[in-house]
Amino acid sequence: MADFAALHRTGDPLILPNVWDVASARYLIQAGFPALGTTSLGVAAANGLPDGAGATDAETLRLTHRLAQLPVHLTVDIETGSLATAVAVAAAGAVGVNMEDAMGPAATHAALIRSVKREAPKLFVNARTDTHWQRPGDLAETLRRVRLYADAGADGVFVPGLAEPADIAAVVAAVDVPLNVLFLPDQHTVASLTDLGVRRISTGSLLFRAALAASADTALAVRDGLVVRTDLPSYAEVNR
Repeated sequence: MADFAALHRTGDPLILPNVWDVASARYLIQAGFPALGTTSLGVAAANGLPDGAGATDAETLRLTHRLAQLPVHLTVDIETGSLATAVAVAAAGAVGVNMEDAMGPAATHAALIRSVKREAPKLFVNARTDTHWQRPGDLAETLRRVRLYADAGADGVFVPGLAEPADIAAVVAAVDVPLNVLFLPDQHTVASLTDLGVRRISTGSLLFRAALAASADTALAVRDGLVVRTDLPSYAEVNR
């Protein structure tokens, strides 16, 4: 975990692309990214399953075994997760996990963090709170939860949906561990997040959703006789 943890730097944050299969991972490794995360939405949707329902543990573990063979630091999104799942992905070769509270009892999530750190002490636990995810943000509750999770042994905290600069700065100041923010293209930039002290910036499902949109756009361009992008990976490159 030491090398992975060291990538979370103030002033030079870890930009963490999130992948959903071996092809997306290999292509991002080739692009120069030293660490990758999985996207739970991408893994779920690619397997025809719902996200956030605890339905993809088997698929996630199979993917972890495959991705852990690649030359990259790998952290795995296990949704709300469980001790067994966290230990299993650590055994499969992941260096980190992302575990979300989905706004359940904070004490329950803190207890899970303690259990995971006890059973897999080298695993980088990124403790996510959903105070700002698909709901109005509650900064006071966010600060309470991230402090509790850091005290429980989390190596980092994650607040997806956090966007207001003052709120981001408040969370950075509240804990000593790195703050992870989800990149929101219409809300902020890497430079602005860096200036606020954010040490990890994830793409979440952005790349997966962009790939879906690009596939549909290309198919429509073929059908409608429009220009099709030609600077794509070649068949031979992908097959290698």
